[in-house]
Amino acid sequence: MRILVTGATGFIGTRLCEWLVGDGHSVIGVSRSGEGSVPGVDYRAADFTDPNAVGGCLGSVDCIVHLAGRAHVLNKQGDTADLYRAVNCDATLELARMAMAAGVGRFVFISSIGVNGNESGGQRFTETSVPRPVAHYARSKLDAEQGLQALVRSEVMELVIIRPPLVYGAQAPGNFRTLLKVVDKGIPSPFGSVRNARSIVSIDNLARLIALASQHPKAAGQLFLASDGTDVSTPQILDALAQGMQKRQWSIPVPPMLLGGLLKLMGKGDLYTQLCGSLTVDCSKARELLGYQPDPDTLRSLMEVGREYRLDSGKAV
Repeated sequence: MRILVTGATGFIGTRLCEWLVGDGHSVIGVSRSGEGSVPGVDYRAADFTDPNAVGGCLGSVDCIVHLAGRAHVLNKQGDTADLYRAVNCDATLELARMAMAAGVGRFVFISSIGVNGNESGGQRFTETSVPRPVAHYARSKLDAEQGLQALVRSEVMELVIIRPPLVYGAQAPGNFRTLLKVVDKGIPSPFGSVRNARSIVSIDNLARLIALASQHPKAAGQLFLASDGTDVSTPQILDALAQGMQKRQWSIPVPPMLLGGLLKLMGKGDLYTQLCGSLTVDCSKARELLGYQPDPDTLRSLMEVGREYRLDSGKAV
């Protein structure tokens, strides 16, 4: 297949391009810089929010995997609902319209588990769970999902939507990058008393699912939730990363209610929810419909990520 990937030089995009090239596909990687590191990818410099720039990349494309967007940034001034919607929804819909006009057969949209909510409580999120987005970022992703579904309803282009939870890897950005740095520096964490459960997904498992979704006949018109298939707590994540780095992780047993109160006073209530709350998903639909077979050993994968992070940092392990 000839597959176009937006956000091709990002954390997920780079690994996905490696995966697709390894499967024998012809890959066009679109990013603002147009400079990527994966051999065999035809990189193009184009901002997907500019129709004139991206339109010339769509010729003879069988499938688009849309990864690019405005990322969720906590407590950043100026990050308004309108800014998220303009990039993550409006520009995405325009890209889909151009794709249909160019005869693209399938559009794979990478959304977010935040569409379902920021906590799952005692039950797992499934594809039939009622969406309850909290942050501007998640709301813009849901708006894009609904807009895409309405757009392709009477068209020949197939739509696939994937909602991943936290994606982890040695080059991961955001909160996971912060956890890597905390462990590497030996900073004690206040999560010793946290007993939560989180579904997360390794970069390889997510790339595996996206690759399936880009070509499997039964993926057409479907929504999938992604995960490794096993759940871990925040203390387990930190301990596994520390083992991979051959470091000791110091966890202070701060009562969760006290920790939550302190973070809320600091204006970081969202961070408490992400690190101390529970969010679990059921990825059985992808297993049963597509034959998705993720590596379920999350703790081993996290240890490998810790080891790789130290090696990438030039520190012997």
